[in-house]
Amino acid sequence: MSRFLEERIPEYIRGIPAYVPGKPVEEVERELKIHAIKLASNENPLGPSPLALEAARNALARSNRYPDGGSKVLREALAARHGVSSGEIFIGLGSSEIIDLAARALLRPGLAGLTSHGTFALYPIAIRASGAALLEVPQRNYGFDLPAMAAAIREETRVIYLANPNNPTGTAFGAAELDEFLRRVPRDVLVVLDEAYIEYAERMDFPRSLELFRERDNLVILRTFSKVHGLAGLRIGYGIARAGLVHEWNKLRTPFNTSAVAQAAALAALDDAEHVRRSVEITRAGRGQLIAGLGRMGLHPVASETNFVFVELGPHAKQIAGELLRHGVIVRPLGWTGFPDAIRISVGAPEENDTFLAAMGQVWPAHSAVRQA
Repeated sequence: MSRFLEERIPEYIRGIPAYVPGKPVEEVERELKIHAIKLASNENPLGPSPLALEAARNALARSNRYPDGGSKVLREALAARHGVSSGEIFIGLGSSEIIDLAARALLRPGLAGLTSHGTFALYPIAIRASGAALLEVPQRNYGFDLPAMAAAIREETRVIYLANPNNPTGTAFGAAELDEFLRRVPRDVLVVLDEAYIEYAERMDFPRSLELFRERDNLVILRTFSKVHGLAGLRIGYGIARAGLVHEWNKLRTPFNTSAVAQAAALAALDDAEHVRRSVEITRAGRGQLIAGLGRMGLHPVASETNFVFVELGPHAKQIAGELLRHGVIVRPLGWTGFPDAIRISVGAPEENDTFLAAMGQVWPAHSAVRQA
């Protein structure tokens, strides 16, 4: 890019750190010439729903046609499932698109967006890309400190991002905490509640977000087909929001933002309760497998409500991730999210979890000895 053109880009955009995706398996195998497993991006080890695969194949045969630009059938199915109107459903290019649209619609220079330190990287990126000030509140016990966040709301705050459960730490807050927080949020501040991992959560007091949505005009709920439904590669998610907000978002989104293949697969996945059940079952078992295995090594992973495990390893966490890579295991070092001493391990199939634990058993002892010295 011409230096002169680059200088025309606002500083608040030039200063944004780029989102760092997980390293693809194919790249690792090509570089290291070894078989690798990927436990870095919180993907479903079972793969897509069989019903979704069949629907996707059928839709692919009609790929000469543009998709339904309004995702009408999928919106109606989701509306019926959640007890809202179809006008209150927005279908996005993953829930990531909706994270961005919330900021684009409501933020600008002179205003502010609020989130937590140590959460999904796209929240601060969306806030900063709008030119607004980023307000980040430190975590408490690896989770959102909702009382501190409520206290941090300023007059210029317009959007708040919450992840429940949280990525990358795996923690979740309960219903009473969220109720008290929402009582302290002004009605003209939008609260974006990202529930990408909700199907994996086990805590008994998990918030009933749909009931809260019916009571409040300033709450948006995000869901995705990328996790429990296994459709991460098709990039489709949705938001539940007031119809007026959905109407404005539709002005900002790219026309035909989701493909016909993705829409068809998502619609079919909704009806595959057995695939969801099996996905949750294998994840809960694998999560226990990873936590127990790391515990036997003297490590203390954070209790997780998701399909991944967060564990602190000390100042050599990035180096350990690199050593695991040479054993053919891809995990996620978390320095770029504010946790330089930690890694995140996605729950894989049982044999993949075993492979990770075996590799960690070879890599960790030398580092453990250094820590204890």
